[in-house]
Amino acid sequence: MSHIFDFFMKAYHEAPTFQIVLEAMAFIFGILSVWFAKNENILVYPTGIICTVITVYLLYINQYFGDMMMNFYYSVMSIYGWWNWSRKKENKPVLLISRTTLKEKKIGVLLFVLTIIVTYLVYKGFNYSIEIPNYIDIVTSGIFFIAMWYMANKKLENWTLWIIADLITIPLYAYRGLGMLSLQYLIFTILAIQGYIAWKKNISSNLQTV
Repeated sequence: MSHIFDFFMKAYHEAPTFQIVLEAMAFIFGILSVWFAKNENILVYPTGIICTVITVYLLYINQYFGDMMMNFYYSVMSIYGWWNWSRKKENKPVLLISRTTLKEKKIGVLLFVLTIIVTYLVYKGFNYSIEIPNYIDIVTSGIFFIAMWYMANKKLENWTLWIIADLITIPLYAYRGLGMLSLQYLIFTILAIQGYIAWKKNISSNLQTV
């Protein structure tokens, strides 16, 4: 057990205190955000914005530009999602949980490809030497991009994409020495599975009441 603890914590032995505090804050607010998302609570967005703004800074100083761009996008998309989730008509939410249509799936594939291209160009723009972990980062960036867009529109499939990308990100962050963020994504995976189950039940119950 101590070996596991040492694996996650060894990167912080020489890290500045302010960086450890910031990562701990991102850890807490990130988990809160996914928890609120699972429960279809609009607080997913303010907590998420706090997490992503902090994470953008942490990734920037560590020169993980692909993930940095994604978290910047999360911050922007969170504003849209906050507005979209808060829309009401006759005191009832306008946006309900639903499945993606064929058109939305096609748009998702297009966004995935565009995100990969843009993320690759960002690395090149910073004259960064792209290695295997960076290529993995580029692919997960594309998956996360679509997941965030689907979540902002309350699409069930957002959870499937979060689960896939989270499972890839866990060992990636551990390899980079970001133990706390790696542990965070492990918790994200568990919450995403719970979120998928909860949202699927919501869709089923809505169909039964129609």
